[in-house]
Amino acid sequence: MDAHIVGWGHTSFGRLDDSLEELISKAATEAIDHANLDPKDIDGIWIGHYNGGLVPDGFISSLALQISPELRFTPATRVENACASGSAAVYAARDSIRAGTAKTTLVIGVEKMTAKDTKGVTEALMTASYQEEEGGVSFPHIFARYADAYFQVNGDKSEILAKIAVKNHTNAIKNPLAQIQKNVNFDFCNNISDKNPMVASPLRLTDCSLISDGAAAVVMVSDDISHNFDRAVRFRAGVQVNDFLPMSSRDILKFEGPTEAFKRAFTEAKINVNNLDFAEVHDCFTMAELLIYEAMGITKSGQGSRAISEGLVYSDGILPINLSGGLKAKGHPVGATGVSMHALVAAQLCGEAGLMQKEDATLGCLFNMGGSGVANYCSILESVDNGN
Repeated sequence: MDAHIVGWGHTSFGRLDDSLEELISKAATEAIDHANLDPKDIDGIWIGHYNGGLVPDGFISSLALQISPELRFTPATRVENACASGSAAVYAARDSIRAGTAKTTLVIGVEKMTAKDTKGVTEALMTASYQEEEGGVSFPHIFARYADAYFQVNGDKSEILAKIAVKNHTNAIKNPLAQIQKNVNFDFCNNISDKNPMVASPLRLTDCSLISDGAAAVVMVSDDISHNFDRAVRFRAGVQVNDFLPMSSRDILKFEGPTEAFKRAFTEAKINVNNLDFAEVHDCFTMAELLIYEAMGITKSGQGSRAISEGLVYSDGILPINLSGGLKAKGHPVGATGVSMHALVAAQLCGEAGLMQKEDATLGCLFNMGGSGVANYCSILESVDNGN
C-alpha cells in the first residue's frame, strides 16, 4: 500500500492580503475540487506550518475544518520541521496511508510572513538553527559561511550565483503563481547597487529567496482507490534524512545531509540522476542551489558551476532545475514550500503545468530542506496510467 497524489491546489505566492485562514481555505478547496473529492471522504488532514513567531496563531490544525461542515471531527495535525514543514506534512500523510490508518488525506502547507517586517521575519527564521552556537546569526549569514568556505577552495563563484538567480527568474515568468514574474538580468544580479545590496558577503539580495505569503495543498489517496480519480502520481521514492543541527558538527563543504538524501532516494527508486526529467530543489539561496547540483550528482564536488556554464540545468538543458522559478522567484512561504514542490512536480507529470510544462516528463524529483542541510526530504515522483 502506498500513496498517490490525485489533486492539488496552489495560491499565488507573494505579499498577499489574505489571512492565514483564508490561505488555508483557498489552497485546500482548490485541491479538493481538483480531485473531485467529497470532503466527507477525507480521513485525515496534515498542515505544514513553521510559524516561529511570524503570526500569533500557534494552533492552526483545525482551521482546515472550516472549509466544509463535513470536515468536522476529522483528525487534523500541524507538522513543523523548519523550512521542510510542508514535506514533513506530506510524509506524515503518506505514512498514515501506508500504515492503513487512512485512505484519503488532505495535506496543506501554509505561511503568512509579511505580517512582520524584514527584521521580524529574520528573527523568526533564526529560531531554525542551533541556538547554543548560532543564536542571533541570520540565515543569509549562515549561507554566506557556506559561500565563503566554498569560494576559498574552489574560487569566487559570484558570477555563477548571479546566473542561477537569472535562470530562476527567467523560469518564473512562465509561472502565473510566482511572486516575481519579470526578467532580471545578469548585470543587475552580479553587481551591488542600491536595489541589490550586499546582504551577507558574498551574498547579495538577488542571491536570497523571497519573503512570501502563500499556501499549497495536495490530496493523496491509497493506491488501491486511485483509479477512481482523473489522475494519479506515485512515489518512486520518499526519503527523509536528518543531520546534526550544529554547523560545527558538519563539514559544510560536503553538504552531507542533502547528498545522503539523494543517494538513498535514487537507491529506493532504482535510478540515477540521469534518469530524471526535471527537478524542483530548495534554492533558499543561490549558494544552496549550487551545492545541490553537487549533492544530486549532476557534477562532482567542487564543480557545481559546470551545471550552469554548460547549460545542464536550464529549461532546455538535460536536467531542468526549478522550472517554477524556485524559492528564488516563485517565493518561499516557509511551511508551504514542500507541499508546493509536490504539487508542481505532480502537475508536470500529469501534463498540467501550463507554460512551465516540460515536454514528455514522466519522472520528476524534488528536494526540500529545513535549516542549513539539517532536515532533508527527497521525493521522486512518477505519473501513473490509471485508465482515466
